[in-house]
Amino acid sequence: MHIKSHPSILYFGTPVVLMSTKNPKGSDNLAPISSVFWLGWRCIIGLGTASQTAKNLLNTKECVLNLPSVNQAGSVNLLAKTTGSNPVSKGKIAKGYRFVENKFEIAGLTKTPSETIKAVRVKECPVQMEAVVEAIHGLAEEDVNQRGNIITVELKITRVYLDESIILDNNPNRVDPDKWKPLIMSFQEFYTLGNKVHESTLAEIPENLYNTYDREFVLNG
Repeated sequence: MHIKSHPSILYFGTPVVLMSTKNPKGSDNLAPISSVFWLGWRCIIGLGTASQTAKNLLNTKECVLNLPSVNQAGSVNLLAKTTGSNPVSKGKIAKGYRFVENKFEIAGLTKTPSETIKAVRVKECPVQMEAVVEAIHGLAEEDVNQRGNIITVELKITRVYLDESIILDNNPNRVDPDKWKPLIMSFQEFYTLGNKVHESTLAEIPENLYNTYDREFVLNG
């Protein structure tokens, strides 16, 4: 039996992303986000406009999307209630946030240079994707009370790095879903993927049939 419900959040399960950007003075910012989805070699993310990450992204038009596994849950927790914005907004203070300048240091994570952009990668994350901004859209623009508070950003992936531990049969272009254990955020709690529950009809389609122009452009220059 279903009942009417009014949850405060609708996070039914999305991957955690550690998003690295460049601050105005050239230092590195790192923030966990979980409003993200991918289509081809593009993705859409959602950000609050008051965050330092959003300000950096609007300024530099680039970032790295680092996907942590279950092994980086502790590091994500250390970043969870930190902000690169100073002073800290009243809304974040009420939630227990504090200003932290060196996000990598407090999370115990390692910076690695990127190849196509200036923002750095997180060495410990099994998946790292360099990306550039293609479009920015406001969310809830029709509502005067919410207008300007949240943006959705379309990102184009310019480089992908995969740790060998999650590769399928030594194929550099395939991830083995039995090896990849992404960190999942579900109603503010950490989870991951379990065992395969059923054969998938979609899995009968060769992955290369999903190739997009963006991927081919990066692959072939």
